[in-house]
Amino acid sequence: MTHDPAAPVIGLAVGRGTGPELADVFERVLGALTTGHPGVTVERSPRLYHSYVSLRAERDIARIRDLTAADADHYERFCRTRAERGTTAIFRTAVNAQSLYLVRERLRAVKVDLLGADGRSLLLVRDQAQGFYTGENRHTPGEVTRTMTFGREITGAVVRYAVHRARQEWPDGRIGRVVMAYKFHLLDGALDAWVADLAARLGVEIGLFQPDTVNRDLVTHGLPDRTLVIAGNEWADIMHVMLLDRFGSDRQENRCTENVFLDPALAGLTEYQTVHGSADDLAGRDLVNPVATIRAAARVAERHAGRAGAVEAVEKALRVLDERGMSTPDLGGRHSTTAVADALLGILDAPGPGGTPADTALAGGS
Repeated sequence: MTHDPAAPVIGLAVGRGTGPELADVFERVLGALTTGHPGVTVERSPRLYHSYVSLRAERDIARIRDLTAADADHYERFCRTRAERGTTAIFRTAVNAQSLYLVRERLRAVKVDLLGADGRSLLLVRDQAQGFYTGENRHTPGEVTRTMTFGREITGAVVRYAVHRARQEWPDGRIGRVVMAYKFHLLDGALDAWVADLAARLGVEIGLFQPDTVNRDLVTHGLPDRTLVIAGNEWADIMHVMLLDRFGSDRQENRCTENVFLDPALAGLTEYQTVHGSADDLAGRDLVNPVATIRAAARVAERHAGRAGAVEAVEKALRVLDERGMSTPDLGGRHSTTAVADALLGILDAPGPGGTPADTALAGGS
């Protein structure tokens, strides 16, 4: 059964640690941004998924493996069910990485992050469907054997999506450079052959490089404007902070990003997440940084609930908070999660010049 597109249902999956606090922030901000747009509802997954810290408390490897698998199976079903029912967006707080990557492998996920500063931009597409971050663990006494697979079909799907997405982000069609960062020397020439064939079929020049070569080029020369980087997730995860430093001014803790599933059964479903982790040490203390969650709610409101202008309105409100010095302790501030969220919602609701709403698009307009 599909849902009425005029009354969108947004999925919400919550992990342990600070997940419940951030889920509440997401619902509050999304609700405020979609006021006057009746029918927007949030469908929570009924399971509270484990973080790595909560799993470690089990102190038994077999038990941890079982819970990891159960979380992965449940979240995969949640995603598939929501896609079948017409949901186009899920917001997920941080969960245990192994559970998460089991799902990403099965659903063929890519993570998409557009970075930009000083008139330059870079599109990073992280291959989450294959590589070391995917795969199964087999335990024998004193050893863990991790098995992973690289596939021609999956590589093709990732590269085709990345090129398509780059052309969407840069509508005039000009892509400055396409770079793939993979440890391809380990694959006996297979990845080289697949990429050469893909480049010919797509009519684009693709540079396949070792990660350390990409790093040297980045440090020595920089990457040109409109570079599309398609990367193995191992390198992209480690280098994300460096890329932000070169192509964006914001901190990881403040960023949200999106995961796109390439499994045809989930076409049209996008998962949004914060870049930061579960921050279990802050759980229940009302101190976790809510900015990334707030930004995710704005993207969902604008892209999936018809709230034109939501992203810009939230960015303006965040700039006001910054000017007022309102931030959580991780950013050097002294305010709580709730105080930051309350202040932001107050700015969004505040009247503008002449007593008109600060953003009429968010005051019941279409």
